[in-house]
Amino acid sequence: MAKNILICDDAAFMRMMIKDILTKNGYNVVGEAENGKIAVDKYAELTPDLVLLDITMPEMDGIGALKAIKEKDPNACVIMCSAMGQQAMVIEAIQSGAKDFIVKPFQAERVLEAVKKVIG
Repeated sequence: MAKNILICDDAAFMRMMIKDILTKNGYNVVGEAENGKIAVDKYAELTPDLVLLDITMPEMDGIGALKAIKEKDPNACVIMCSAMGQQAMVIEAIQSGAKDFIVKPFQAERVLEAVKKVIG
């Protein structure tokens, strides 16, 4: 059975890129969100196996969305994505329950490696 993934990034082309990598490798992208607030709502609605969550977004950032998702579902699997290699944000994301961290620009192999590690 294909694993269901929710992609959250404020940049449409980033969502498209990630979706392309995942669908070509047998994953099912069940939803997309352009900010953290929408991601939290879609998580509740879709209950995906995994969320790929950008950190820097309008409305609600990825760290806020991660905390809100984990509050609703402590077993949620979330991988954070960010262009900024800001150590403090990576640490906060991991401490808040993120399972892994991917740095932009994405390499398909790295995205797939993180997804496989987290949900198989």
